[in-house]
Amino acid sequence: MASEELIDVAQLKVGMFIHLDVGWMRHPFPLSSFRISSEDQLVVLRRLGLKQVRWSPAKSLLEEEAPAPPAAPEAPLPEVEAAPDPAEQVAQARRALLKAQQEQLAQCEAQYGEAAEALNELMALVFSDPRAAGQQAQQLTRSLLDKMLVAGDLNLRLLNEAAGDRATAHALNVSLIALLLGRACGLGEEELMALGTGALLHDVGKLEVESRFRHRGEQFNSIELLAYQEHVAKGVKLAQTMLLGPDALAVIAQHHEHADGTGFPQKLSGERMHPLARVVALVNRFDGLCNPAVSSKSLTPHEALSLMFAQGRSRFDATMLNAFIRMMGVYPPGSIVQLTDDRYALVVAVNSSRPLKPRVMVYDAHVPSDQALSLNLEESPTLGIRRSLKSVDLPRAATLYLRPRARFAYYFHASESGPLDA
Repeated sequence: MASEELIDVAQLKVGMFIHLDVGWMRHPFPLSSFRISSEDQLVVLRRLGLKQVRWSPAKSLLEEEAPAPPAAPEAPLPEVEAAPDPAEQVAQARRALLKAQQEQLAQCEAQYGEAAEALNELMALVFSDPRAAGQQAQQLTRSLLDKMLVAGDLNLRLLNEAAGDRATAHALNVSLIALLLGRACGLGEEELMALGTGALLHDVGKLEVESRFRHRGEQFNSIELLAYQEHVAKGVKLAQTMLLGPDALAVIAQHHEHADGTGFPQKLSGERMHPLARVVALVNRFDGLCNPAVSSKSLTPHEALSLMFAQGRSRFDATMLNAFIRMMGVYPPGSIVQLTDDRYALVVAVNSSRPLKPRVMVYDAHVPSDQALSLNLEESPTLGIRRSLKSVDLPRAATLYLRPRARFAYYFHASESGPLDA
């Protein structure tokens, strides 16, 4: 049997592992390849308007294919069960927990990769078919929202590697974090759509700027600085050809403005800035500090947040900044910390309800790094974070183990009960 086969959508069953070739933006599922787990998913699949999809029999788990249980012997002999080995029980629980955490991370990274691919595809249309690019930007935002607008908390997760080039990673980071912040602030779906679309395209004007002027240099003279700043006006013009709405246009036009009036190009003060632009200006600054053009100048997420808080009274909308810190946690994913028991750790995810109690990967010389568990400090009342560290302050062995990121990429996952919270 071939590894993949075509099947009519009407013949799909629960348990089949399928592949949707319509693109991540055109379906509501977390991934484009997945095993059908419910009748509700079958209903959604039939509404997509597809006639056939690919499926993988080898990866499928169909009920009728499950082996029948062996018949019991006619006269079973009594058996004495061996006492469970406590050490083996602990080992089994650890393996199960590690597998669950790795699967969750793999799903986040796969979703991020599909979103990055969709973003690159729409950016390639900006000049040749701007209207299609605008429509695809809104479709990508809609897809992200469909995966975000679920019940319960969403936790921000650090990914192993940033997908694609820096521009793609930056646009996705800003859009994802801005949407999460907008969701936390209670924005409606229409506002979130404008926020996400504007955030995805906030730097689109850089496509018309010479590469040497796309990132602000410390030694820029006045002419070079003006060439860099022109990406905002160029971005607004491009966005107009994409037929974006006024709220998304405002995000693109004002993403470099500051609440104290020191931003550009219009030097707007906070009350004159569009509310959605205040969100993107804040998140754009955070990601710029963590992922600058020159990686040697990058700050850890905790350092970036601390710097922004120090500037918060003037440069950023104070209410928005406080909401941002609550959502990101005092120690955002990617922060390097020392725990109260002196162990070193890397923050890998944020508990939105307990900002001082994130999930961390702990340096343990007795456990291989590829088997390191994510420890939820929320479930460890006696353990906390003593201080934040810079990468250079880590001992070499801990650095090799924790592998602090040169670039930060984020995605989100729904908080779950059960073994992932152990």
